Amino acid sequence: MTVALVVLNWNGKELLKRFLPEMLRYSKEATIYVIDNDSTDDSIDFLSTEFPEVNSIINTENLGYAGGYNAGLKGIKEELICLINNDIRVTKNWLPPIINFFKNNSNTGIVQPHILDEKDPSLFEYAGAAGGYIDRFGYPFCRGRIFDQIEQDQGQYEGNQNIFWASGACFFIRNALFQKLDGFDEDFFMHQEEIDLCWRANNAGSEVYCVGVSKVYHLGGASLPDSPLKVFYNYRNATYMLLKNVPTVQLPFILCCRLLLDGVAGIRFLLKGELRNCLSILKAHAHLYYNFFKMLRKRSGKKPKNSYYKLNSVVFQYFILKKSKFFNLRFSKS
Repeated sequence: MTVALVVLNWNGKELLKRFLPEMLRYSKEATIYVIDNDSTDDSIDFLSTEFPEVNSIINTENLGYAGGYNAGLKGIKEELICLINNDIRVTKNWLPPIINFFKNNSNTGIVQPHILDEKDPSLFEYAGAAGGYIDRFGYPFCRGRIFDQIEQDQGQYEGNQNIFWASGACFFIRNALFQKLDGFDEDFFMHQEEIDLCWRANNAGSEVYCVGVSKVYHLGGASLPDSPLKVFYNYRNATYMLLKNVPTVQLPFILCCRLLLDGVAGIRFLLKGELRNCLSILKAHAHLYYNFFKMLRKRSGKKPKNSYYKLNSVVFQYFILKKSKFFNLRFSKS
């Protein structure tokens, strides 16, 4: 099975300098590419000088995560592609277990490794941890992370596990499936586009897994630190995702509930004095209303699966029942 390790870069010269050597050292099974999203920090010159063995693909503008990968992957022909952030530290023998899992499980289309925190390796990392799920209203959570509560890795999530979504920080997908699904939705630009892609893959009958024996370490926050802009993308893209993928019969109820819950979050931001974050939610909803029919037209012709969620409300369990760890959640639906 041929493998492409594909790094998306935007003004990440220092991150490439720090993390690319280990990618090269521990990824002998793969051909390595860097897609550059119109950097202005000499990333391309640095790559050609210091890492001539790396294949550079240059986008002439910053297309975000979704558009950057869609454009850059068009010329990549390997059977398996790994989309990996430029702030990921890989480990020895991290690739063979995932490659073998794909070889032995033909119905699996997407896989992620365990993602741990580069700043504190004892902890799972926010962006993906040990594999992700969503609740009925589209709120994501992970084995090892619920909202801002991060668990220590104590071996509680070892082994291979069927999950709902894999993290875009380190995301393996069969090239044929990526092309079949027409890649990422570029209207997302960044944040949650990988959840949308996994949802569409699930609806198409493809499975998503986390392979626990493979581990990487993520620095995190390199592309877009916590900010009102990040709040905007997360809230807007969550509603886009629901509009595109929730089963038709459930959609009016789910979308209305989600918008009300977002309103509660906006009030919470306001009470904490975070006016700009509150305004970001209002802006996100304005974008949803403006693009409502555009997103609606993107719904798949195939009937979406009803069983997309493992529990009704992670918000209720976390904030009301005080369930802050994945293994303490009460799963009412499998």
